[in-house]
Amino acid sequence: MTNPILLYTIELFLLMLIIVALWNKADTIFVKGLVICTTIIPLSLCFGLWQKFDKTKTGYQFCCKLHVIPDYNIDLSVGLDGLSLCLFTLTSFIFFLCALASVKISSPKYKTFLLYLLLTELLLLLSWIVKDLLFFFVFFESSLIPVFLMIGAWGSRPRKVKAAFYFFLYTFTGSMFLLVGIIYIYLKCGTTSYYVILNTSFTDSEQLWLFWCFFIPFAVKIPMFPFHIWLPEAHVEAPTIGSVILASIMLKLGGYGFLRFTLTMFPFACQQYNFVISTLAIIGIIYASWSTMIQNDVKRIIAYSSIAHMNLGVLGLFSNTAAGINGAFYLMLGHGIVSAGLFFCVGILYERHKTRLLDYFGGLTLVMPVFANLFLWFTLGNMGFPGTSNFTGELLILVGLFQKNVFLTFIAATGITWSAIYSIWMYNRLMFGALKTTSISEFTDIEFGEYCILVILVLAMLLLGIFPEVIILTIDPCVENILAASANI
Repeated sequence: MTNPILLYTIELFLLMLIIVALWNKADTIFVKGLVICTTIIPLSLCFGLWQKFDKTKTGYQFCCKLHVIPDYNIDLSVGLDGLSLCLFTLTSFIFFLCALASVKISSPKYKTFLLYLLLTELLLLLSWIVKDLLFFFVFFESSLIPVFLMIGAWGSRPRKVKAAFYFFLYTFTGSMFLLVGIIYIYLKCGTTSYYVILNTSFTDSEQLWLFWCFFIPFAVKIPMFPFHIWLPEAHVEAPTIGSVILASIMLKLGGYGFLRFTLTMFPFACQQYNFVISTLAIIGIIYASWSTMIQNDVKRIIAYSSIAHMNLGVLGLFSNTAAGINGAFYLMLGHGIVSAGLFFCVGILYERHKTRLLDYFGGLTLVMPVFANLFLWFTLGNMGFPGTSNFTGELLILVGLFQKNVFLTFIAATGITWSAIYSIWMYNRLMFGALKTTSISEFTDIEFGEYCILVILVLAMLLLGIFPEVIILTIDPCVENILAASANI
């Protein structure tokens, strides 16, 4: 059955984006309000989608198709399954909070920044709902352009241009492998429709080399070792909203790509290369965790922490167990909430004190008690404290890994231990000890708008931690399909 609600929503979002672009009046409040209203469109749709979504059905729902190039069997086909619905909701939620945070932007080119913000959201939303491999590549690749411009133009330090090119070149180079794989698949299948490709049998030799065409670009996005170099640079130099988008949403493109394409299309290759993937993930966890302990920039600490968490997710994705895959996806969602809160908190510190170096902070609980309290919640979430979203994902990953390899489970568990160590260490350096008034002359606690954004994120983190069954039941049919593809080898 055809349901055009997704296309109508995208069209309305695009119309609002065009209105913002064409609005010439220097009415800052109106433009920022219009941007917030635009982000509310997909967020409000999510409430209806969750009510109407049938968790017992496999496959896509709310499907619609547009014939773009009929002669070449290329169609813009959209729909949602459990994975897409969760990421569509996460994206809408995070960008709405980013729009609220953008109210404080005072740059003369604020409207250009807001246009990049809306364009990034549009491309990411399309990435989750398209059912065509070629269009996924187009939106997957296009989403890096506005973020590249955000980092290069609105970064905080002179190194921002170098960081922007790091981000662009790494992700663009990885995507060229994906393009090669798509071209080969199109020549073999005569279409790039996901359903047709999924029902196409690739020989073992084809899978073994096509796997790398799909693995490399998604490994760069997550990022996995040794493709991780761009992430700390991009995070440190990006504006606060750019860092939130990178950590909360864009890194999830890699995990989604593994789930949607790599694991389902090339199950034989995934089993053959499982040892290599697990080794790279373990190296990534240990390297990122140890690197975190020697950093002095709070943003860089959170960036390396993200690498460790996402590599733990990779172990779950390739565990070939229901618990491991469910846990990995849940960790992706939980990390999206927690990392957004942490980067918003760091942005608050930098906005007031123009530094993110730990050496200049200490004793903030004495002068910023509300901020210290909220930062504590996100620190607990980052270390996987019971009751938070990350805890559920990490626990399920360990359960899934234990079913396959006890030694691998032990190594992964040490990564979680390191997470607790560097999270507590960072919080202690920032919040306790003597107040360093010699370097910072004035301290002010958070404002009401900042308080609302952080409280919303804390509540979301706790809801995910306390009620995991809502997400697990939604994605379970998708996980069963992935396991079924592996079982049919």
